[in-house]
Amino acid sequence: MLEATRAETGNALVAVVAAKTPIQLVLALRGFDCTTHVIQSAHAALADLPAQPPDVLVIEHDAGLDAFGLTRSLRAVPALVRTPILIVAVGEGRTERRAALQAGATDLMLKPVDTLDLQIRLRTLIELAAARRDGERQNAAMNRQIENAVAEVSAREREIVRRLMLAAEFRDDQAGDHLTRVAGCTIAVAEGLGLSEPEANDIALASTMHDIGKIGIPDEILLKPGPLTEAEREEMKQHALRGYRMLHDSPSRLLQLASEIALTHHERWDGNGYPQGLKGEEIPLAGRIVAVADVFDALISARVYKPAWPLEQARAHLEAQAGTHFDPACVAAFVSRWEDIVALVQDRPATSHAA
Repeated sequence: MLEATRAETGNALVAVVAAKTPIQLVLALRGFDCTTHVIQSAHAALADLPAQPPDVLVIEHDAGLDAFGLTRSLRAVPALVRTPILIVAVGEGRTERRAALQAGATDLMLKPVDTLDLQIRLRTLIELAAARRDGERQNAAMNRQIENAVAEVSAREREIVRRLMLAAEFRDDQAGDHLTRVAGCTIAVAEGLGLSEPEANDIALASTMHDIGKIGIPDEILLKPGPLTEAEREEMKQHALRGYRMLHDSPSRLLQLASEIALTHHERWDGNGYPQGLKGEEIPLAGRIVAVADVFDALISARVYKPAWPLEQARAHLEAQAGTHFDPACVAAFVSRWEDIVALVQDRPATSHAA
């Protein structure tokens, strides 16, 4: 293993690989401000160098060591992909330079080695390595700053969503549990469709604002303990557009997704929904997913104007309405996660009468 490191010496670390002791190279480096480590086989180089990458690697090409082949092997090691490599070889120049370039070497010198020329080239390569490390440190610091900023924005978005949920609960004390169950069912459907965990979580979080437009519905309609008149139903339907208008012009990606869900979660697969009468895949996927979750929870929830449906009856209704009210793929995904749905409802029961 390399015995000297930059931390110990405070100067550059140059590794020299050769089949036998490279006396000429060692003597040329003696007066140079660097720590030199000699490795006398390609196998040892591949074993030692990745653990402590040097500032510069010098490889002597001769009958006992194929510098070009070793360079190709070293470039396949992630820790050495960008380490400056100087090959020292014998030859007429053009052939060796082409071979060095193709192997991935940074530079090539021909023997006999001129000490001053070697030191000048090494200084340039060491400065190149130092500049690369500084750039990588700056990029890493910048990436950390970006990650922190993104995390802060994400946290703020989620805080906004949470407070909008509280606003909905102030209008309807049943809204909180309903939104929680809809979000859980949304995750189940999204994952059943094969969406990634982040995608499913985003749709679920955005789904909690699907009825935010009901804030604008008068209490005598929103809280009416009985069937609505035709005029009242038309007024209630306005919550989809109102929710969209509340959210759609936000620069937040999450709130834009929520606005899409608010607008489309009452659309139907057969085109008979509202407010736009969209049909089939014209309806955004997030809206189709939330439609299944929202209707299911409405069915299993008791209201003053209706009893709660048993879980199996609500599931049968969704299956019967696949292809008319609901996207068949979303219903199939819902059914595929049925055990998760049951566990969710048992954990956050819609009503003591649900079964």
